[in-house]
Amino acid sequence: MRRSLIVLLFCCGVAAADGTELGGHTKVRVLGQAFPADSLLRELAGPESIDIEGDLRLNFSARHGRWSFETAYQLFALHGDSIEWTRDLGDAAGLFIARLPNDERRLFNLTDVLHDKGRNALVHRIDRLAVGYTSEKAVLRFGRQALSWGNGLFYSPMDLVNPFDPAAIDTEFKSGDDMLYGQYLRDNGDDLQAAVVFRRDVNTGDVEAESGTSALKYHGFAGNSEFDLLVASNYGDAVLGVGGLRSIGGAVWRSDIVVAATDDDTVLQFVTNLSYSWTWSGRNVSGAVEYYFNGFGQQNGNYDPASLAANPDLLERLARRELYALGRNYLAGSLMIEMSPLWLLTPTLLANVDDPSALLQLVTQYSLSDNMTFLGSINVPIGYDGSEFGGIDSGLADTYLSTGVGIFAQLAWYF
Repeated sequence: MRRSLIVLLFCCGVAAADGTELGGHTKVRVLGQAFPADSLLRELAGPESIDIEGDLRLNFSARHGRWSFETAYQLFALHGDSIEWTRDLGDAAGLFIARLPNDERRLFNLTDVLHDKGRNALVHRIDRLAVGYTSEKAVLRFGRQALSWGNGLFYSPMDLVNPFDPAAIDTEFKSGDDMLYGQYLRDNGDDLQAAVVFRRDVNTGDVEAESGTSALKYHGFAGNSEFDLLVASNYGDAVLGVGGLRSIGGAVWRSDIVVAATDDDTVLQFVTNLSYSWTWSGRNVSGAVEYYFNGFGQQNGNYDPASLAANPDLLERLARRELYALGRNYLAGSLMIEMSPLWLLTPTLLANVDDPSALLQLVTQYSLSDNMTFLGSINVPIGYDGSEFGGIDSGLADTYLSTGVGIFAQLAWYF
């Protein structure tokens, strides 16, 4: 039934199209991760873990009058150490390790694991599958699609649907979710957006309102400023948000305040950042600094299993990949330096102020040709044992869930 639906929608999109676009990419990446001597992960993986991944993505879109159709197919081939040693970690490890993509929460199951044995895995999935209608002032789309809201550059509490991990290196495509999306454009340039994300309960497999997201966001202009107003229900929690951006002396200041009413408490998240571009030694530079307050984080700075178990609101959001922070107060900053017209160098720091601990990333991107790009990163965690980035307490004596230096190297070819 699932494959028949995909084929039917695809064929209808091609047959009725005024114009079509077909493209995509292939990416090959190498990931290396070292583990300290006192890391519990070292006992599972050894002193280091090396993986090779291949990613094929085919993007197709078609238009006929006011109607549109979009789909994207992905094929992942994975080989290496982590495919094997993460297989038997159990459900608890899913809080911190995303192993293979799955659609257990989504309305439609469009992901299949074709092979998962030994050091190899093969997965294919549909990441976009949406039909849309556009009028002069309104847009309506249904199906698997991506949605991004909020003004955070690193941490984005207003982004309720599949936010990026602040430490992610390749952020070219955001994972899609199954939703009904609408947008209405007012004559003054303001717009109202609405989204209903349909999800299943992971325990029962049933589609339930308590597992979904319903949201309204108004985006408006006030002089040289922009503002956002958010009203939502997210996994049964009432959510209110307000944010905006403003130009200040050539820099751009952005901020979001988000309040969620959970079953146990009313929780505040706040993010504010400043970005600025300038020329330094003949090179173009863009810099950003951000502060993030995470009201769901641990107040006492203890991340051992017993302390985390006493904070179910935090654990739920970690498991849903909705939140990527264990603590409360964070500072983040980056510089994007144009070393040459083809080469970008971006040092980035993500710091837990309360620990203190941090993750230092040095990202490099080089354009090898019009359709080929190299993306690489060295990731260095900084912090003492028991801190967030230094390695949280595993619950076993003198053993931590810690990692050492990691590397990421990716070659992408676009067509």
